[in-house]
Amino acid sequence: MKITTIASGSAGNAYIVDDGISQLMLECGIRFQLVKEAMMFDFSRVAGLLITHEHGDHTKGVKDFIKSTAVDLYASEGTLEALNLEGYRIHHLASKKAKMIGSWRVLPFQTEHDAAEPLGFLLASQTGEKVLFATDTYYLKYTFKGITHLMLECNYSFDILSENQLDQTRKNRVINSHFSLENVKEFIKAIDQSKLKEVHLLHISEKNGDPERFKKEIQELTGIPVFIAGR
Repeated sequence: MKITTIASGSAGNAYIVDDGISQLMLECGIRFQLVKEAMMFDFSRVAGLLITHEHGDHTKGVKDFIKSTAVDLYASEGTLEALNLEGYRIHHLASKKAKMIGSWRVLPFQTEHDAAEPLGFLLASQTGEKVLFATDTYYLKYTFKGITHLMLECNYSFDILSENQLDQTRKNRVINSHFSLENVKEFIKAIDQSKLKEVHLLHISEKNGDPERFKKEIQELTGIPVFIAGR
């Protein structure tokens, strides 16, 4: 299993997961030209583009992606309506209803964010590996078994957020929209870790996060390799 970060953070997000059979692209929140360059202009193995929600840092390059490739796009009905996307290569995903995309069984699930109908994804490969992808959510109400790779937002920690000079409205938006270090730890403790091989921490805030500290603390908790997306 190969996980590649093209971009991660408030400036834009885009990731590739590759099981050796086919690839999935997760988010397209940067200019499509940058995506093309990162992919070396080769989308032949990409089975689908999955979008979690409509915010620009996750969708900036989506329309050019659709125009310029033969890859189908998958997102919730609410997300597609918010983006005004439709067509024969645009597909609705519904929470807890699995769909085969290439060599992947994609199980969408509800997340908690200030968006129309945000989703996370459990990606089960025909190789037997399972990737959990969840970003821009302050809470995950589901637990999962047999995960081999975690791709989780770890946007901020409460102590750094409280020290920063943000007004209460902005602090509340962060708390009610994004996954904290503390919540990441509680989530990991709650899931089956018996097959877990890697943790990838996504969407770390430049102002409210500390990548090296977050990596160290999650590595101490899990005892497995932890990667900071984009580094």
